[in-house]
Amino acid sequence: MLATDRDATVVLMGSWGRSEVTSESDDDFMVLFEGPERGNAHPTIDAVAELLGGRAPGAEEIFGKQVWLGDLRGKIGRDEDSNANLTRRMLLVLESVPLCGDATHGRAIAALLTGYLEANLKDYRPPRFLLNDLIRYWRTIAVDFESKMRERKGEGWGLRNAKLRLSRKALFAGGLLPVLECYRYTSDEIAVYLGQRMSVPPLDRIADVFVDHGAVDAGVRSLSAYDEFLGILDDGDQRARLSALSADDAAQSPLFERVAELGREFEGGLLALLFDDPELRRRMREYIVF
Repeated sequence: MLATDRDATVVLMGSWGRSEVTSESDDDFMVLFEGPERGNAHPTIDAVAELLGGRAPGAEEIFGKQVWLGDLRGKIGRDEDSNANLTRRMLLVLESVPLCGDATHGRAIAALLTGYLEANLKDYRPPRFLLNDLIRYWRTIAVDFESKMRERKGEGWGLRNAKLRLSRKALFAGGLLPVLECYRYTSDEIAVYLGQRMSVPPLDRIADVFVDHGAVDAGVRSLSAYDEFLGILDDGDQRARLSALSADDAAQSPLFERVAELGREFEGGLLALLFDDPELRRRMREYIVF
């Protein structure tokens, strides 16, 4: 039995949160508390890790931590809003499922969305505060990739580059598209709409927008490419080859060339959706650049 405080939720993120678990997936989790920070909060990280018994989280120290909702919500955009805090906040909203503490998990996401929407002094559709933080997170992912590769002298470049082209892009698109779709709703309806959208996996959100805008061909193009990519990640040999691949050797790797092509197919379908549809194109032009 896992000893759990009343204000706690154990949150699974990464491939668990995206409903994309493969045989090689890590157990990316954090323990989130609604209440005040304290030194004897339960469950402990060790207790959760022992219960899961799977692969340990990555070395970035984003996961496998006790986290406080007050930090995630109260530090948005401030000097204290570290990359780790931003990442945990965005992953909680964009790709998380509760292992326990379902009610706490739901309230935490609602509190974060409400915190973003409270900044809408006017009837902003899309909500600017949320949109800007979402774009900031995507750019942080891209900058962080280069920084980590320099720090690690290229170790793991191939796999991380593949994820940047596909799964990280899917995470961003799975947040961007629902936010852009807020034009369909009144300001009073947006919180409910976003809460519902963020409760389903990112790929489902993306697929729904393809269908809603009649971009079925582009959707098939994107999601078929992504499905093949997941198959590669599920193959231990191919995943290991990607992970061992350096940037210098990528051009000579048929496997990486295929992954890069899948990335182009996935992105191409998304760009067709965003720029061929008049309504989405107008919002991209008005809100994404400036």
